[in-house]
Amino acid sequence: MKKFIKCNDLIDFELCVNQIIDSKKNPTKEVYNKEGKVLGLIFFNPSLRTRLSVQKAAINLGMRIICMNIKDEGWQLEFDDNVIMNGDKAEHVREAAKVISTYCDIIGIRSFANLSNKKSDLEDNVINSFVKHSTVPIINLESAISHPLQSLADAITIKEMSKVKKPKIVLSWAPHPKPLPHAVANSFIEMCTLCNFDLTIANPLGYDLDKKITKGYEIIHQQNDAFKNADFIYAKNWSSFDDYGKVNLCDNSWTIDENKMSLTNEAYFMHCLPVRRNMIVTDSVLESNCNITIEQASNRVHGTQFILNELLKNEN
Repeated sequence: MKKFIKCNDLIDFELCVNQIIDSKKNPTKEVYNKEGKVLGLIFFNPSLRTRLSVQKAAINLGMRIICMNIKDEGWQLEFDDNVIMNGDKAEHVREAAKVISTYCDIIGIRSFANLSNKKSDLEDNVINSFVKHSTVPIINLESAISHPLQSLADAITIKEMSKVKKPKIVLSWAPHPKPLPHAVANSFIEMCTLCNFDLTIANPLGYDLDKKITKGYEIIHQQNDAFKNADFIYAKNWSSFDDYGKVNLCDNSWTIDENKMSLTNEAYFMHCLPVRRNMIVTDSVLESNCNITIEQASNRVHGTQFILNELLKNEN
């Protein structure tokens, strides 16, 4: 495997999820030793779980880590070709990616959508430029349109926690004070497809995601109807796709509370974190036994460790 940019970069995603769960049960079954290998982490945006879980996974493998918040610590990068670089961007990704490749065995990139230019975001230009110009594998730490490490952890969590063979899962939009990207929701849907999960999407009118991603899934615009008999509720905000990057709904009627959770089949509550309490979800839900967000966060390490190992397996 030369890159992990989307969930489907794994040839058999569900098989890999099962292998990760098996390795958690039998931690001594496979011994990893990547001593001397270097993981470079390039952050264009903030992070807590991704940064720490990836570093923890690399440490578990015996790797060393170089980490850079490029907006604060590095030269601003140019990603367009055939431009006169007479502005604030001092270095082109063509050189930067190749140079970083000489220092690192794997490069992780985190760069969010700007939510101002749909075409640019959908092209996922930052991470794809690193894939194009780097000479070592690239791992996605969240890009403009996808967050596969989060969804890998989500799949592990659902498989481990599910009480039934094929649980009903609801991906529910929830309110947020500012516009957020679609990456987590996109990858969650992709993951559910690869795992053949029973997924329903709930969001207000005007907040449908990219139809190319949601094709084949039921989209319900009444949250209470979607929650009935659900086994897992996955809450996430995203800005409008059609009215790109905009927040057009200001009320908190979609905040998830105990009354809505009572409509479910004693469902577990999931969220990628960070979560805005009493806006996305109430304190009472987060303090209840249905909250498995910490389990999700913990599984980030196990999923990432597997991916790093796969990326280093066939290096030449």
